[in-house]
Amino acid sequence: MKHTFYFLVITTCLILSFAPLCAADDQAAQDDGQTVSLSGDESGREAEKTSDRAWASPYDDDYDDDEYDYEDEPFSEERVTIDDPLEPANRAANIFNDRMYFWVLKPAALAYKFVAPEPARISVKNFFFHLGYPARFLNCLLQTDFAGAGEETGRFIINTIWGIGGLMDPAAGEKINLQKQDTDLGETLGVYGVGHGFYIVWPVFGPSSPRDSASFIDNHLLYPTSYFCPWYASTALTVFDYVNSASLRIGEYESLIGAAIDPYTAMRNAYVQYRMKSIKARRARSLLFRDNETGQDATK
Repeated sequence: MKHTFYFLVITTCLILSFAPLCAADDQAAQDDGQTVSLSGDESGREAEKTSDRAWASPYDDDYDDDEYDYEDEPFSEERVTIDDPLEPANRAANIFNDRMYFWVLKPAALAYKFVAPEPARISVKNFFFHLGYPARFLNCLLQTDFAGAGEETGRFIINTIWGIGGLMDPAAGEKINLQKQDTDLGETLGVYGVGHGFYIVWPVFGPSSPRDSASFIDNHLLYPTSYFCPWYASTALTVFDYVNSASLRIGEYESLIGAAIDPYTAMRNAYVQYRMKSIKARRARSLLFRDNETGQDATK
């Protein structure tokens, strides 16, 4: 019994001696586990932040729009402007043309559209376009677009013979596929590097510029109906052409001004952009000017 008592005492002392060490080891292990857990949580939060930055959009508050360079957009369009020193007079002429369209031209076009079927009106449009061949042919030559001059000549011959004097357009069919070369003297001057100048709104004729006003010359001198006598016969044919063309485009002008805050500015911008694209297209067809980079300011 004495030996058993001594054994129990010694065992108890040993247990009490090693208990604090074991407790310290357990505490250290728990601290290490918490440290690892906290490190994992911080890593997860950093990963989430990185992911959020990667998927940020312009609609997020943390998105920095200044870091995006919009000038590098591959499909951004070139914008051009035109001087408008005659704006008060141009606005007055624009109001006149607007009233003339809604009060005179549009009612006449609607009445004409009511009595004339669309195929007949398209044939009339083809006929008047056919008569403009001399001016288009000459301008193609001046632009050194000899392929375009050949296409215009081919169209004129085919449409005169098989198109019943230009009333139909078989030259534009899939088998022949001779495209229209709708160009004028203003575009020819633009191809040669002549700038717009300033913006003009002509009563009745609409938006123009000093350069593009030169188109009145070839359109008059090279258009066959200009030589009809008496003079009012030629004027009547011109009015008929205007009414017929308007009957095929009713709604286009209304859509343009209806969507604009300032219809005058919208019309001016639309005009200058249209002419810029037209001249660039004509220059691309020119044998002499297609590689001429010095004429890039011609459309401005």
